[in-house]
Amino acid sequence: MSDTKFKRYTVTSALPYANGPLHIGHLAGCYIPSDIYVRYLRSQGRDVAYICGSDEHGVAITIKAAKEGKTPQQVVDHYHEMMKGSFEQFGISFNHYSRTSAPIHHETAQEFFTNLYQKGEFLEQTTAQYYDEEADQFLADRYIEGTCPKCSNEHAYGDQCEKCGTSLSPTDLINPKSKLSGRTPILKDTTHWFLDLARYQDFLKKWVLEEHGNDWKNNVLGQCRSWLEAGDGLQARSMTRDLDWGIPVPLPTAKGKVLYVWFDAPIGYISATKEWAKEKGIDWEPYWKDKDTKLVHFIGKDNIVFHCIIFPAILKTHGGYIFPDNVPANEFLNLEGDKISTSRNWAVWLHEYLEEFPGQQDLLRYVLTANAPETKDNDFTWKDFQVRTNSELVAIYGNFVNRAVVLTQKFFDGIVPARGELRGIDQDLLRELEAFPEKIAASIERFRFREAQGLVMDLARMGNKYLADTEPWKEVKTDVARTQTILNIALNVAANLAILSEPFLPFTAQKLSSTF
Repeated sequence: MSDTKFKRYTVTSALPYANGPLHIGHLAGCYIPSDIYVRYLRSQGRDVAYICGSDEHGVAITIKAAKEGKTPQQVVDHYHEMMKGSFEQFGISFNHYSRTSAPIHHETAQEFFTNLYQKGEFLEQTTAQYYDEEADQFLADRYIEGTCPKCSNEHAYGDQCEKCGTSLSPTDLINPKSKLSGRTPILKDTTHWFLDLARYQDFLKKWVLEEHGNDWKNNVLGQCRSWLEAGDGLQARSMTRDLDWGIPVPLPTAKGKVLYVWFDAPIGYISATKEWAKEKGIDWEPYWKDKDTKLVHFIGKDNIVFHCIIFPAILKTHGGYIFPDNVPANEFLNLEGDKISTSRNWAVWLHEYLEEFPGQQDLLRYVLTANAPETKDNDFTWKDFQVRTNSELVAIYGNFVNRAVVLTQKFFDGIVPARGELRGIDQDLLRELEAFPEKIAASIERFRFREAQGLVMDLARMGNKYLADTEPWKEVKTDVARTQTILNIALNVAANLAILSEPFLPFTAQKLSSTF
């Protein structure tokens, strides 16, 4: 189905984890790209639900709380408000920003689990899992650290190696240690409920690799293919955990167990949409159940498997829900040649940037889009930030708009002059100008945001060249009427620039729109 045939759009951004502040890696990974896409859709008059919220469950929250001497609720309350405020100040224009501790989310996630349970979709299995005898508790995946069997990283977690990206089970780790006591854990029997992903292998292969083999990004297809075409196929995965923080498993025999965070977190998109729709007094279901709705998930590459394999399997099993039309996952952004690390405090934190560079949101938005890790990992450096700001935003974009406005003010008292007879150079420029909206739209709809922003800058370059070629500051001495036409056209280009740059530079575009 082509974009023009969709009646509405549900656009989600990965739920940021409420155990720390936002950094530029998060922004470049999914929040700026999704905001560009949504702002573009709104400019086209499309019906959009742009949904996000804080992911507030999981073992990382409890680890953070224990370190800081706080309750998990205190930790998530603090970071939820911080992230929500940072998003708003940075211009990320969510229709609704919720949180997974909201009652409506608990209800929705438990309804999903109950639905699947009553259909007999879970495998109830008693397995040996790691247990810390000193702490007297089962260890969730993130409480276990050991050596990755794939890349030999000595600090891999029980669910994933963050160095090579391999998805793991705790028993895959070599020389596992408990993060609670530092001791080697023992294996002890516990009962959990598993989703048998092998049941969905044929469906997922057809849906991902055949139906979307030509329109999804190569990095997304590559990760999915590595799972779907693995020799042993998809494996059953536990959807519950032994933990005292999270959404309780809604079964009488599951005391002390909660839903796996990657079972409940994607369902947060649905519960947040319900919450938003209730506040607006509209029906939420078309945004998730109508085939005329386009669902797009914006994520980082570390979340591909959960959004393209596990969550779709859950949606299919439940029934009645649409599947994502696209999952444009980005790669990672590094900082000054080194991987961003929250534990080493090696990051540019959004809340600090907003404090230290007041009113300069668009500078960071521009540079992160120009360096967006759309096809491979990319790097942010302060030198590049400075160069792009001065040589592109100021010297090209700002210079053109400033010249057009200042010359109009100087020669015609700030009043837009009338357009007279057009010459060949004018007609050529207006013809090129007419083509820009369609070219930019085509890039955005293919999720090529770096390319689209480059086209916006090309428009500013075209405006600069036009002024340089026509020299209105000289023309005004001998031909006022010709000067009027030149500046009329230049202001027309600047006005178009304000409109077309709004998805990328919303604060700048707002200022320009008030000028024109």
